[in-house]
Amino acid sequence: MEFLISFFTDYGYWAVLFVLIICGFGVPIPEDVTLVSGGVIAGLYPESVNSHLMLLVSMIGVLIGDSCMYWLGRIYGTRILRFRPMRKIVTLKRLKMVRDKFAQYGNRVLFVARFLPGLRAPIYMVSGITRRVSYTRFVLIDFCAAIISVPIWVYLGEFGAKNLHWLHEQIQKGQMVIYVLIGLLGLFLVWKWKKSKKQQG
Repeated sequence: MEFLISFFTDYGYWAVLFVLIICGFGVPIPEDVTLVSGGVIAGLYPESVNSHLMLLVSMIGVLIGDSCMYWLGRIYGTRILRFRPMRKIVTLKRLKMVRDKFAQYGNRVLFVARFLPGLRAPIYMVSGITRRVSYTRFVLIDFCAAIISVPIWVYLGEFGAKNLHWLHEQIQKGQMVIYVLIGLLGLFLVWKWKKSKKQQG
């Protein structure tokens, strides 16, 4: 996180925007740490970096990064897997798994994907490959999920800018809470799906 804070301090909003876009491509930079780092520089240098503008830039970066994965899948389809770097992000095993999840849960998979760092990029790309979701709906669902998480991380960074040790602890706690909530949501969706299957049978 210290490296990102230093990088963002030197290059400001454009650096945050750039890093968030490449995060959308599956580059192994934690998105939550990136957002927190953007908030930190807003807290450290309020005279030159506005936290509300940082939030807007962060939302734009997140949506552009996610949209790029969607359009790569939509334009190239499964041919994208011929490109070696993409094969590391979207393996055939992941492709099959994500398709199965779409078949079971529909568009709800897109909403949940925002909170699953390892599966976010493959799910967004597969949504484009399968063309199950229009781009308008994709952006709307992605925005609704991002507006929950992005402000929390940015403003948490601003609030904890003067105490990075405390901030590290809060990030770990926040990540754990998110994983627990996603786990509970997953269990609920499985229960609801099985219930509907019984009613149909």
